[in-house]
Amino acid sequence: MPDMLVRLYELPEEAAFYAKPYEGTPITVRRALPPERHVIAAWVEANFNPHWRSECEAALSRLPVTMFVATVTEEDGPTRMIGFGCYDATAKGFFGPTGVDPAFRGQGVGKALLLACLDAMRSDGYGYAVIGGAGPTEFYERCVGAVAIPDSSPGIYRGMLR
Repeated sequence: MPDMLVRLYELPEEAAFYAKPYEGTPITVRRALPPERHVIAAWVEANFNPHWRSECEAALSRLPVTMFVATVTEEDGPTRMIGFGCYDATAKGFFGPTGVDPAFRGQGVGKALLLACLDAMRSDGYGYAVIGGAGPTEFYERCVGAVAIPDSSPGIYRGMLR
């Protein structure tokens, strides 16, 4: 999977970070909080993999936190996590990892997390963002005009311990 490059200066000034309501329940996208680390890390590992957990823990260790979460609060129920997006976790200027609960895919949650992270990166002074080891390249091309970086795989992940 190639790395991809995003021109942050071409993002819309007022990016819409709101996902569609799920069965009438609003989905919230917000910056994660350090005291949520244990909950978020366990959810990411259970739903994705331990490598992503490590990257999320790195994002949660920064101040300000470089992770956004998507949550849903069901009527008379608890708030639960349904997605996450990180930046500056593995390397400065990198977006990712990111993931959405399969039950909530196709509702704009992934795009909302992507835009929230990229807008935060732009606010932090970055002109460009690298999407490391981009999986769904068509998604990134469509949402933010990302372009593949030639000869970028495995990139910074070369020789990573597994």
